[in-house]
Amino acid sequence: MNKNFRFWVLVTIVAISGFSQGMLLPLIAVIFEQGGVSSSLNGLNATALYIGILLVSPFMEAPLRKYGYKPTIILGGGLVVLALALFPLWKSFWFWFFLRALIGIGDHALHFATQTWITSSSPTEKRGRNISLYGLFFGIGFASGPLMTPLVNVNEALPFIVSSILCLIGWVFVFTLKNEFPEQEVEINSFINTIKRFRKTMKYGWVAFLPPFCYGFLESSLNGSFPVYALRRDIDVASVSLVLTAFAIGSIITQLPLGVLSDSYGRRNILMVVLSLGFLTFTLASIFESSFIGLFISFLLSGMVVGSTFSLGISFMTDLVPKNLLATGNLLCGIFFSLGSLSGPIIGGLFIQFFQKVSFFYIISTMLLTLSIIIYAFGKKTYSMIEQHNS
Repeated sequence: MNKNFRFWVLVTIVAISGFSQGMLLPLIAVIFEQGGVSSSLNGLNATALYIGILLVSPFMEAPLRKYGYKPTIILGGGLVVLALALFPLWKSFWFWFFLRALIGIGDHALHFATQTWITSSSPTEKRGRNISLYGLFFGIGFASGPLMTPLVNVNEALPFIVSSILCLIGWVFVFTLKNEFPEQEVEINSFINTIKRFRKTMKYGWVAFLPPFCYGFLESSLNGSFPVYALRRDIDVASVSLVLTAFAIGSIITQLPLGVLSDSYGRRNILMVVLSLGFLTFTLASIFESSFIGLFISFLLSGMVVGSTFSLGISFMTDLVPKNLLATGNLLCGIFFSLGSLSGPIIGGLFIQFFQKVSFFYIISTMLLTLSIIIYAFGKKTYSMIEQHNS
C-alpha cells in the first residue's frame, strides 16, 4: 500500500512538472512575439531550461546519495513553484531567462530523484510498465500545458499563477512520503568519483543513452523548427498546432502498451521495432507534407511509435547498468535528453536555412534509422558485458 501510494505521488508530481514545461514553451513564445521580441531571441530564451539542466547535472548525484530522494524532490519542486510565482513580478527578457534556467534546475532535481526512485524500487518484470507510466503522466502533463496559453488574453499573469498553485498542491504531497536512499558505494563522494562513475556507467549503458538523446532532439526540433518550416511551406498556424497535438496524443496512446511489451519481449527488440517504424512514418510525413490529413495521420502514427523512446531508453539503461550505478545512469539519461533538446532547434534551423529544397523530415527519419542500426549492432554486446559483470 505504502509503495503504491508513493508511486502515484511520484508520477503525479511528474505530470505537474510536465504541465509547467508544456505551458511555458508556447506561452512565453506568444508573449514575446506579441511584445515584438525577435524569433531568434525568443528561441534563445527557450534554451534556458536546458542550460539550467546541463549546468546542474554534474553536481546532482552527491546530494541525492547524501540526503536521499525526498529532500531532493522537495528542493526541486520548491524551486519550480517559486520560479513560476515570480514570472508576473517583472516582464524582462533576462529575468525570465534566469527563471527558466531555475525551472530547468528544479525540474531536473525533481525528475532525477523520481526517476531513480522508481527505477531502483521497481521489480524487473514491472520495470517497463512503471517507467512507461512515468513517461505517460509526464506526456499528459506536457500535452495539456499549452491549453493554458489562451488565459494570457484574460490576464498575462494568470497562467503563471494557476500553474504555480497546481505545482504547490502536488509538492505538498511529497512531504507525506518516507525518505529513502539510492544504493550506496563505499567510496567517498567527490567530483572525481562522480566522473569515474560517469565513465563506468557509459561503459555499460552508452547504447541506452541514445534513445533519450533522440527523443530530446525529436521533441525540440518538432516544437521549435517544424513550425518555421511549415509556415514557409504555407501551412497555417492552426494546422501546425493540431499536427503537433497529434504527435503528443499518439505517444500517450501507446506509452503504457509499449512499456508492458518491453517487459515481455525485451527493451532492445521493442526499441529496434519502434525506431524502424519511426523511420517509415517520418518518411511518410515527407511524402504527404502538403496535405493536412496526410501530415496529421503521419504525426499521430509517429507519436505512437517513437513517443516512448525516452521511457524505453530509461528502462533499457536500468537493465544494463549495475544497481549501484542507477543514479548515475538516470543522470546521464537527463544529460543526453538535454543535449538532444539543445541540438534539435539548432540543427533543424540550419537544415531549413541551407537545404530549402529538401524535406525537413529527412533529418529525423535518417536519425531514427541510424539509431535502430546502432541498437541492433551494439545492444547485444552491451548485454553480454553486463552478464560478464554479474558472473
